[in-house]
Amino acid sequence: MKIIIAGGGIGGLVTAMRLHQAGFEVKVFESVGEVKPLGVGINLLPHAVRVLTNIGLLPKVSAIAVETKELIYANRFGQFFWSEPRGKFAGYRWPQFSIHRGKFQVMLWEETLKTIGAENLKTNCHLHSFEEKGDKITATFINKETGQIIAEEEGDILLGADGINSVLRQKLYPNEGGVVFSGNILYRGTAKIKPYKSGSSMAMIGSNKQKMVIYPIGEPDAEGNQVINWVANVREPDGAKITVRDWNRKVEKGPLLALYKDWKFDWIDVPKMIEKTDGGIFEFPMSDRNPLDKWSFSRVTLLGDAAHPMYPIGSNGASQAILDADALALALLAEKDIIQALVNYDKERVPATAKVVLQNRQKGPDFIMDLMEERFPDGFSEDEIPHEELAQIMNQYKQVAGFDIQSLNAKT
Repeated sequence: MKIIIAGGGIGGLVTAMRLHQAGFEVKVFESVGEVKPLGVGINLLPHAVRVLTNIGLLPKVSAIAVETKELIYANRFGQFFWSEPRGKFAGYRWPQFSIHRGKFQVMLWEETLKTIGAENLKTNCHLHSFEEKGDKITATFINKETGQIIAEEEGDILLGADGINSVLRQKLYPNEGGVVFSGNILYRGTAKIKPYKSGSSMAMIGSNKQKMVIYPIGEPDAEGNQVINWVANVREPDGAKITVRDWNRKVEKGPLLALYKDWKFDWIDVPKMIEKTDGGIFEFPMSDRNPLDKWSFSRVTLLGDAAHPMYPIGSNGASQAILDADALALALLAEKDIIQALVNYDKERVPATAKVVLQNRQKGPDFIMDLMEERFPDGFSEDEIPHEELAQIMNQYKQVAGFDIQSLNAKT
């Protein structure tokens, strides 16, 4: 069986290695001409790390990531109202990691190159069209800038792992329209500052009206500073006209410094962190797409952000793409009939990811931030924190996203 993968991002590359491990022939076509370490931080949850571990990537990930010890929530005054251990520190069999997206992408590219060979990993190949004839499918790839046909590849399956603006998804659903804007703008950057809390704590501060997410993506250097990834989430005024842009749009620090000028706490100085940001601040309207009822059409299917783009809430975007890779490989191993195997893949992953997309629209685990802001707008005392209610919300999200500890630890 030969599988053609359109898209050499995180989902496409992990899928290529997982399918190769399962014994299938794989060929990956990436749209960009050169893979560079772009982006800032992401998180890999234990259920995704399990898949990476099973394909032999744990040592490589560990070498370039920070193992997350805890998740903490604080209000806009810096008061903590929730904390919990994460990954192995919470009793999972697999760790949780914070990692630079670009470094992770480049590592995956290099490992995929070793695994499937340069002849099966192509750059500058943008999916243009596909045609199914009998029991084969042919995909045509072009140079995106010139429109010149670069390659025509015949295989048994065409997999679209080509992101939120997937060409393949658009061809399967030509009337779907654009992405769905959340009303929130994300501002992302990295700063080298002194560690806060445990030195490997992920912190959520504020509420969904104005939020700051921070976590380290590098170990401390000789001077005791470490690279902290931060994401400011700012709610736009109702009716604001926002257009979708790419992650490479840079903005000035001034407006953000004004918004967060009072967020100086004894454990983290947010304005100082923004001020010390190097490499630019990137702006992106937080968007997703409505869940689909079906990804697979005969010998064609979707994966990752092409299938289920979601708000970056609950650290689930990249992790769910990695879960897709494992599910697809298992479906193809379990069922010899390709079309039925893809139907089975849909049955497992379409409803599972739709729940996460919709839960993230309802703020996911970050719902507890708004709950605390609404009840205690001026701050709270320790005995006012509704610990049991918060625990119920957090545990429910873990079940929806597929990483409640009991069911995950039962897997191999």
